[in-house]
Amino acid sequence: MKPVEVDSSTRQSRRRRTRAAAIAGVGACCVFAILSAAAEVFKCAGPGNVPVYQDTPCPAGRELRNFQTNPPEITVLPAPDRPPETRAPDDARRAPKQSALPRPAPPAVDAKAPGDATARRFVRPGMTEGEVVARLGQPEVASRGAKNKAARWTYLPAAGDPETITIIQFANGVVTNVERKVSKQ
Repeated sequence: MKPVEVDSSTRQSRRRRTRAAAIAGVGACCVFAILSAAAEVFKCAGPGNVPVYQDTPCPAGRELRNFQTNPPEITVLPAPDRPPETRAPDDARRAPKQSALPRPAPPAVDAKAPGDATARRFVRPGMTEGEVVARLGQPEVASRGAKNKAARWTYLPAAGDPETITIIQFANGVVTNVERKVSKQ
């Protein structure tokens, strides 16, 4: 008998078919595992009659609930009754609303008003610029680095933090270093 010569394209097609069959087999196994993994849940009385949830049936006389045969009830609460809305004409909705009471003017805010100076000692690396501004207020001196990724804020001595200069360095809007220097005047 003469040996049969097989060219490379035939070998490749055999490999592809073998690989496809293996993938299909693995997929079938996965589907079977998922379908067989649908477990029941049993509520049993454990030690001291404490409820225990398990996937195996309870011992005789210890079953509190079988969720397959006795599923929990779904409770739907009705929405509170609301009076029907009356729709205003289009003109009334577009007109600016007039308030019976005059609004008080908002208090004047100084853009550089300092926050609580005693909070300066609690600034830590990892805080964001927003958190620092919320606690301390705007800095007295601020400088930006290349492409606004680096920043250096300086808080000068204040009533709650006398004789101390606080320097905070940021990278990408996050505190990387906090330096507190005592300065005698």
